Amino acid sequence: MVPKYIIEHMEDNLHEWCLLEYCHMPTFIFPYNLYFTNLSMTAETSFKNSEILKETNFLTEKIINTNIPIDKICLLDPASSQVLEPTDGDAFEYFLFGGILGDDPPRDRTSELRRHGFTTRNLGAMQMTTDTAVHVTKKIVDDRVPINQIPYIDFPEIKISKTESVIMPFRYIAIPDFHKSTLQTTDNEMKQNVVPLLPSGMIDLLKKDGDMAFEF
Repeated sequence: MVPKYIIEHMEDNLHEWCLLEYCHMPTFIFPYNLYFTNLSMTAETSFKNSEILKETNFLTEKIINTNIPIDKICLLDPASSQVLEPTDGDAFEYFLFGGILGDDPPRDRTSELRRHGFTTRNLGAMQMTTDTAVHVTKKIVDDRVPINQIPYIDFPEIKISKTESVIMPFRYIAIPDFHKSTLQTTDNEMKQNVVPLLPSGMIDLLKKDGDMAFEF
């Protein structure tokens, strides 16, 4: 049984941040195993304009209104008391995520999905971006890598100019730093020569948002 991944879009609009994270997902999951639910029809244009996303499953219905049996769905919920394990890949066919922009501190918006009674699992205490959570889940239930064997970077500092940087309040998957140019992390992470795995275009978006913040 090949796991399938469902992202229930929970923002009012399809923000650039969301779109970058959503476009990142099909780079590590086959598009036909990826579902986006609760997307407005206006968001369909953004999907069709993306060569990657147009091959995924696009649904305007909320997950609770689809015909997927609830007992086949596992909700990834930070409030769950049970950590996701590789054997959960045999117990569930679908893994559900709230498609939200992260908050610091988190506002527990996953509660909107939790109330439907899905079985839940967590990915640890640290908040992840949606694409990171999907990627970590894929590594656990599909690649069968235990959660404590996945390399992470917490709160990476990302340089957006020679004098400015942004600290991201999330946990990311760590990957080897082959370029050593735009990213800065803690001393320990620098010694390991790793950087956070970010969606393509994320640094440019951070730079653009930084420029907008200084406009008067």
